[in-house]
Amino acid sequence: MTQDPQPLIGRTHHESKRAYAPIPTGPAGQPNVIYVVLDDVGYADLGCFGSSIDTRNFGSLADRGLRYSNFHTTTLCSPTRACLLTGRNHHSVGMRYLANADMGWPSGRGAIDHKAGTLAEMLRMQGYATYAVGKWHLAPTEQANAAGPFDQWPLGRGFDRFYGFMNGGTDQYYPELFEDNHSATPPAGPEEGYHLSDDLADKAVRFMSDKMAIWPDKPFFLYLCYGAGHFPHQAPKEAMERYRGAFAHGWDEERTRRLAKQKATGLVPEGTDLPPANPGVRAWEELSAEEREVAERMQEAYAGFLDHTDKSFGRVLDFLDRTGQRDNTIIVLISDNGASIDCDPDGTTNVLRWFNKIPDDYAVSAQQLEDIGGPRSFGNYPWGWAQASNTPLKLYKSFTHGGGVRDPMIVSWPAGMEQQGEVRSQFTHATDITPTVLEICGMQAPETIKGVPQMPVHGESFAYSFDAPDAETRKTTQYFEMYGHRSIWHQGWKAVTRHEAGTDFETEAWELYHLDEDFSETRDLSAEMPAKLTELKERWWAEAGRYGVMPLDDSDVLFRPPYRPGAPRWRTAYSFYPPISTIPPEAAPMTQDCSHRITVTVERDRPDMEGALVCFGNCHGGYALDICDNRLVYVYNAAGTQVVRLVSDRELPMGRSELCFEFEKTGTLEGRGRLLIDGEEAGACLFPKTLLRLSLSPLRFGSSHPEPVDPAQRKRPDFQGRLLQVDYALGDDGGLKPDTLDVD
Repeated sequence: MTQDPQPLIGRTHHESKRAYAPIPTGPAGQPNVIYVVLDDVGYADLGCFGSSIDTRNFGSLADRGLRYSNFHTTTLCSPTRACLLTGRNHHSVGMRYLANADMGWPSGRGAIDHKAGTLAEMLRMQGYATYAVGKWHLAPTEQANAAGPFDQWPLGRGFDRFYGFMNGGTDQYYPELFEDNHSATPPAGPEEGYHLSDDLADKAVRFMSDKMAIWPDKPFFLYLCYGAGHFPHQAPKEAMERYRGAFAHGWDEERTRRLAKQKATGLVPEGTDLPPANPGVRAWEELSAEEREVAERMQEAYAGFLDHTDKSFGRVLDFLDRTGQRDNTIIVLISDNGASIDCDPDGTTNVLRWFNKIPDDYAVSAQQLEDIGGPRSFGNYPWGWAQASNTPLKLYKSFTHGGGVRDPMIVSWPAGMEQQGEVRSQFTHATDITPTVLEICGMQAPETIKGVPQMPVHGESFAYSFDAPDAETRKTTQYFEMYGHRSIWHQGWKAVTRHEAGTDFETEAWELYHLDEDFSETRDLSAEMPAKLTELKERWWAEAGRYGVMPLDDSDVLFRPPYRPGAPRWRTAYSFYPPISTIPPEAAPMTQDCSHRITVTVERDRPDMEGALVCFGNCHGGYALDICDNRLVYVYNAAGTQVVRLVSDRELPMGRSELCFEFEKTGTLEGRGRLLIDGEEAGACLFPKTLLRLSLSPLRFGSSHPEPVDPAQRKRPDFQGRLLQVDYALGDDGGLKPDTLDVD
């Protein structure tokens, strides 16, 4: 950007000359840029990539743009988003895994190193307006609280405005929302027709409209990240009803139909074969009628979710059309990884059970059949539907086979693409998108941002492919690694291994595929071409060294978070002074599987001053401490498998009092609880089953989640008295204490 003009300064204004600082209106004529990121949407889920799901608005981007059949991600959300926004490989920038954990290595801090600037930071330096809407999941999740720090929040990484959620997923009816650097409340509830997809689209339009009102000529960058199709699969009833019976043919036939459509539209080569069913997926014909009914309903929820999200995105496109901006807007739509199996093979109506390794099956889900897709369901579909989502590819999200890393991408820029509605087969990766945008805009990645020297951009522009369908892929090599699963693509060949946690990284078997001739990885050539396999394996180690992948690490950080000195969650004593904002699960007191005490100090003038005191969770699991009918009530919900209600044996006194729940651990994930009123016991009972992962919702004081921890309750009122203080004291007998974790 040019230097501001300098005034001539004399003793008075009579002998001086004014020079005004130019108003930063942005580079005239430059295209707007929109990244649309879907979540856990498989390769074949969009209508224009093979499915029968109505995604006409996403498809309209392909009609006025290009589909990329050979696009790849990192196989997990936070790492892919780090690659997308920075143009660098995810290990190099500190995001080898999710933002939920610092793994103790430079490659796994759970945040993007400031040496890797985001596209928002780059474009804002050039005068762009920048907006982030929807899922972030690029800041350490324990920092997603009202006290910060905020340097890894969207506004700290180059965005002017933000509206969305900070963690990996959220309830679509009762989302945990943030606006800019503070928490926000959804504008309505499901009873008024609220759904997060609509809210995000409306906020994106509002941001763009506000910009146009003041800076009509200033280009913008919009980073729009929907929740679809990450769990929970929730959709308005009418959206689900559109698919009632649409999947009665089952997931095996669905794969066949999708592959036929992919071949007919030129998305995959005519000779592409379907690989055998993935391990753990039963043939559809083996399911009973009752099991099929549940499985169909879960897929109807997923399809309705994606359909409804597409319709909400239509509002964004309508705004661009109405304001004459669509032709000169670059829109890149991707999914961040393949379809998810974050559940047991039969699917679930409550993903919290999977987080706690509680077995789940169709019989359990059948009890909530009518709730599937609604506010009281927090589900994910069976593995068979995830397999169909990834047609014609192997495995799923988190694996480095095709089903994890090969995903849909559409690029639309009507003003800059002479050839539209076509397919491009050049190899592309999430790191390549930002370099492509920079080339189109005639910009270079800056050498420094806010005084911080920048690492080189790793990706390569694929703008050359827009008008050259038969051009050779300019990228030559791309490595992949997640959970110890590894693969490498080099000049059309791929070597890949599926790692089993705890086994030797050096001795596991690798597979070899010639992807230029074997799209779906069905013909393993490792035995026939051992020299080629050895070459690619050695190349993987070279790339891993180049981009900071080591050490390989298959530690269980999803279910057992690593200890980090100084992190809020590892304290043994807490004092909270309401009113305060909600506290994310990653920063809440770790009461799970250890003795603990929760003491609440209140003042009440009347017996009817009741309501929620402490709430950590919702109807899907967690605990709550309430005053109800002038008695103290503690409820523990073990992910819907068991609900224990402990009610005080006497009514509560008026005035100031200390109300306490005390838990004594008597075995692994079990114990004895008791209530105390002003130090005197007021009831006790056994808790035969407790959770290791308590809640995916935040900790609240003085209010309840709209869907209370006690599933028998439809709503818990806010506390009507004065909530003065809440104290936690944690014992040293917990199974999650630092000395039991892999911290070496």
